[in-house]
Amino acid sequence: MPVAAESVFVSYVGADRAWAEWVAWHLREAGHHVELDVWDWRTGDNFIERMDRALGRATAVVALFSSSYFDRARWTREEWTSAVARRRRLVPLTIEPLDGGEVPDILAAVIRKDLHGLDEQAAITALREAVAGPTGPLTAPPFPGTTGAAAPSVDAGGVRPRLPGGAGLPEVWNVPRRNPHFIGREATMTRVREALLAGRQAVVQALHGLGGIGKTQLVLEYAHRFASQYDTVWWIDAEQADQIPVHYTELAARLGIAAPGAGTGHTTRTLIEHLRTRERWLIVLDNADEPGAFETLLPTGPGHVLITSRNPGWKDLVPSHGLDVFPRGDSVAYLTTRIPDIATHQADSLADGLGDLPLALAQAAGVITTGMTPDRYRRLLNDKTTRLMANGAPPGYPAHLAATVDIATARLSSTHPQATELLRLAAFLGPDPIPTAWLETTVGRLSTLTVDPDDFMWPQSALQHLSRSGLARVDHETFQVHRLTQAIVRDHTGEADATAAEDDVTTLLAAIAPSDAVDPVGWPTWAALTSHLTAGLHTAAQHPPLHATLIRAARYLCVSGQSHAARDLTAALHPLWINALGEDHPDTLGIAQYLGHATTDLGTDAAARHIIEDTLERRRRVLGADHPDTLNSANDLATTLDNLGEYEQARRMHADTIKHRRRILGPDHPETLTSANNLATALDSLGEHEQARRMHADTLERRRRIVGPDHPNTLTSASNLATVLANLRQFRAAEQILGDARARSRRVLGENHPDTQRLTENLARVLTALGRPFEAHRLRAPGGKKGQRRKRR
Repeated sequence: MPVAAESVFVSYVGADRAWAEWVAWHLREAGHHVELDVWDWRTGDNFIERMDRALGRATAVVALFSSSYFDRARWTREEWTSAVARRRRLVPLTIEPLDGGEVPDILAAVIRKDLHGLDEQAAITALREAVAGPTGPLTAPPFPGTTGAAAPSVDAGGVRPRLPGGAGLPEVWNVPRRNPHFIGREATMTRVREALLAGRQAVVQALHGLGGIGKTQLVLEYAHRFASQYDTVWWIDAEQADQIPVHYTELAARLGIAAPGAGTGHTTRTLIEHLRTRERWLIVLDNADEPGAFETLLPTGPGHVLITSRNPGWKDLVPSHGLDVFPRGDSVAYLTTRIPDIATHQADSLADGLGDLPLALAQAAGVITTGMTPDRYRRLLNDKTTRLMANGAPPGYPAHLAATVDIATARLSSTHPQATELLRLAAFLGPDPIPTAWLETTVGRLSTLTVDPDDFMWPQSALQHLSRSGLARVDHETFQVHRLTQAIVRDHTGEADATAAEDDVTTLLAAIAPSDAVDPVGWPTWAALTSHLTAGLHTAAQHPPLHATLIRAARYLCVSGQSHAARDLTAALHPLWINALGEDHPDTLGIAQYLGHATTDLGTDAAARHIIEDTLERRRRVLGADHPDTLNSANDLATTLDNLGEYEQARRMHADTIKHRRRILGPDHPETLTSANNLATALDSLGEHEQARRMHADTLERRRRIVGPDHPNTLTSASNLATVLANLRQFRAAEQILGDARARSRRVLGENHPDTQRLTENLARVLTALGRPFEAHRLRAPGGKKGQRRKRR
């Protein structure tokens, strides 16, 4: 009689996917309801929620035990522990030999069924018995009388997955040895596998990315992981496209279809025709960087083709996957696996310095495991990058990173010198994406770029060649060169060319910088610009034309709520400029001003007071009491005194500063209005709420008229006026103003900006005062900021 159907969830690690597919297929054939993530879950689903629901529905959890299954970093731990906790039936199937110490003690007493080492029919029997209990024979016993014709064998072709590893490697196989240190890339491996299984005709998938990104390693792992699912797997070094017919002829000879004396062209056509009528084959074209040369050389038929290439142009011909550097978690997992006893924070720092590039990680692991500490390696990366990256090619990679970059740049220089010029310029910028609009804006002012004024396709023409060579990632708005590639290119640039490139970078960054650091309209530009300024900070600090840009960048970081980044930038620049320019130089004092701002924003007003007082004293002496920069420092000190609770002294200083600013700058100047805002805040702190209300209302009206209702300074005035109204117990008026200001702040500054959070907290406090605590609770974010915002400049 048929056994009752189980609801089965298959628990496995990505490396054992071929086993998971085989198990799931045969359990469904046996009538069970099977849930397998790669078959049943859609892109965009929440993995944790789907896993939880699947485990909740399952009456049996089939766990595929292997060495990788019990890795503590795998999600499988959550799956089998959940099955035990929910008292679900756990069905352990071992798919490779395990020693006694690999299986956790809590599972040691659970009876396991071995699938490894069996032929396919025995494995099917073992699988079905493990889930449903012992069964009778799956086929009719042979007739004990006179022997008749043999029963037809089960067709092993079609879409039925084979027993993984059941027949060893395919008969026709020339794949390089497996990388024992392969890790990560499971999501990409899943996408590739699903895409290859999606069609019945020849399915071609290309993986493209920078040199050293791990394209070959991923395809190599795929070939070994799913070897049992193919009859033929043939690996071809496709860098020289004109040699492909030679490689095809070798494959044809292995398959026994090469005619004696036939040329490579004829044999290639014979092979392609043969593959068109055969199943279960995989052709790998490794380093196929010229897509146009393969139009007549890609096999057709019900098999698979995998292509690796530095050239993203394949995406115009076949479905493609762009491969990026490792996610940081994979980098850390790789390093902690390869390097004994390395601390997680050391691995994280090392991965950061290496830009998460797989080849660089492999090289670093090779050096460190032969006698260098991780910390020393990390320090050497700062100024010995090229020498480190020339230190041996790790197993599985054809060359070390320095050689990979050198070969690519040499080829580029000989064929496309304009692209080489652009690469050199990019090497002296930061490692973050570079907007191509910057080049279009400044090209006429950059001496290191040779550009024909009639070439309307520039810089696209140069970027295209950079992309094809695997030296840069290019999209429709930006291009990006990996930090290690940049370092190698810089090291190989002569002194004169390096000086010219640094001068051009200075010209470019100074020209791109918006004039206003406070207006949010310019913040996207500042965000991109600041990353490049800070990446080459020591170089940028030595170029006076960039000093004003760096000071405005510090102001942008302060007003945009990036207090830690502002503190890091100003704390690094201040001593550099003291040594280079002197303590009293206007640029040194300008960066000191924003060092004081950032220190205050981080909640250390006492430390900020010392910085601000020193800056004010020097500006009074050097620039005079009425200079706008001196008045900025006076405003800053008064605000800091208010923050420290010295309200009376703060009011006197604000009153004196606004008097000078009205006389020198006028009553409607933005800095005069800043003083008015801050004086009103000081009055409110002293309990003079009505006078503070009138001054805040007047400042708000002027700011709306002059800079607009959405400007951050206007929103600050609105918030501060509402605070005073709340102090006067005019809560409904305060609610109206805060609701409008908060909506504008969320739209203009974003949900996480400190000003938006402060407005949210103040609105919640007003709602509580109005007797609406539940609305306040829903509105209030944990850790919301309270109080009034003092704009220093």
